[in-house]
Amino acid sequence: MIKSIEFDVRVMTKALPFLLTGMKMTVYFTISGLFFGFILGSIIGLGRTSKNRTLHGAASVYVEIVRGTPILVQAIWIYYALPQLLGFNLNTLAAGTAAIAINSGAYIAEVVRGAVEGVSKGQSEAGRSLGLSKLQTMRYIIWPQAFRRMIPPLGNQFIISLKDTSLFTIISAAEMTQKSQIVVAANFKYLEIFTLLALLYLSLTIPMTMVLRTIERRLDVS
Repeated sequence: MIKSIEFDVRVMTKALPFLLTGMKMTVYFTISGLFFGFILGSIIGLGRTSKNRTLHGAASVYVEIVRGTPILVQAIWIYYALPQLLGFNLNTLAAGTAAIAINSGAYIAEVVRGAVEGVSKGQSEAGRSLGLSKLQTMRYIIWPQAFRRMIPPLGNQFIISLKDTSLFTIISAAEMTQKSQIVVAANFKYLEIFTLLALLYLSLTIPMTMVLRTIERRLDVS
């Protein structure tokens, strides 16, 4: 005999304010982590395009190590292992932000590398013929064109990193997933609470997807 399913919306309504406090933490990890991740990824990505063997090699090693290990393992290492090297503990805010920054930085580096290398070499030659230095050519000619190509994958990385924050329950970060687990431990309403959790993640990812598509259309990114 099939057991009847009882779905109590009131449970979701009651738990919503508590989970929304976790949503703030989720958004904080995503935005702050990607901010530093973009800076790190841009530096590493440009290093990957360098003709300097040492610079190129170091950047490549970083990318391969980070992409070759799960973000869950990276978060655990940063929160539990890194303090033994530093001599002081990291709080969950710092550890979570660092995990997103380091992880996304490797993928953003590849986005930057591909976008920069995708710009015609004739653009660099044109800049040099105008008397611009290598740095000026990159800043005023190559980078603006490359950045347009980066928009779609950067938007995708935002969504990926946002979902990755759910793994930070392992370091006791008070984000949405951890908050939902606290509620479930108290009321055992798995169906309602985890459905609410999924809806909250969708409320963040769907608008971001729509904004990204709008930007792509306006900038005519192909």
